[in-house]
Amino acid sequence: MINPAAIAAHDFGEPSQSYTARDAILYALGLGLGGDPLDRGDLSFLDERQLSVLPSFAVTLCTPGMWIREPALGVDFGKLVHSAQLAEFPNPLPAAADVIGTAKVTSLTDRGEGRGAVLVLERRIMDAQDGTLYCRLEQTLLLRGDGGFGGPPPPRSETSQPERSADAAWQLATSPRAALIYRLSGDWNPLHLDPDVAAAAGFSRPILHGLASYGIAGIAASRALRRDPAKVSRLACRFSGVVMPGDRIDFQVWDTGGSTAQFVAFVNDRKVLDGGEVAWHD
Repeated sequence: MINPAAIAAHDFGEPSQSYTARDAILYALGLGLGGDPLDRGDLSFLDERQLSVLPSFAVTLCTPGMWIREPALGVDFGKLVHSAQLAEFPNPLPAAADVIGTAKVTSLTDRGEGRGAVLVLERRIMDAQDGTLYCRLEQTLLLRGDGGFGGPPPPRSETSQPERSADAAWQLATSPRAALIYRLSGDWNPLHLDPDVAAAAGFSRPILHGLASYGIAGIAASRALRRDPAKVSRLACRFSGVVMPGDRIDFQVWDTGGSTAQFVAFVNDRKVLDGGEVAWHD
């Protein structure tokens, strides 16, 4: 049974990590950049001689790992779903750095028996030398097997889509090897590698990481509105459907003014990203 007190008191420590240009380039390749070797916009994230780093690379740094699987927490890990992600990027990542991270559970709410619980984890990624904040993120986990423990209900949260046709569109065909490349950025969940694990979870084959779709969204929304993906200052969305490696993701983007936009994404007629919000540094 879920142990809310143990979850609230969990000590994440301060994980540290060193990364190089190679790591940032590998992340960009995992999102599908470089499919066209003549696309100079892509090459700016792949050329170590003059490298721009995708802001969303920060969400892969200093992760607390599979902490949620600790038996003392009582979470039914097999029914856990990463349901939403939000991150703010106040400062650009350098091509290489030593970074440290912090993490804390900021809320654990109860949807009721049979409907699950909602956990929000806040993380910060900072420069280990001078404390520069590179990223603050909120990861929302739906604990589908852990509702009914008597906690407070989750707040209502809705993002309304503009009631007009999208201002722009963008599509990206993912590689059949996308999950195999993306996992090298630190998410080793066998769901994205092992056909047997995927089958046990109800999928016909290994699925693409939600955070890969998330990173792709920052690129797609930027390109759709002719903005630089390196200038993304905020990126948020809900994961509403599964993306398989090899799927083409179609994005619809609304320019909402003031260097902000909203987006949704589909695979064929299935919505896979919802409530998307993106902002850019001026």
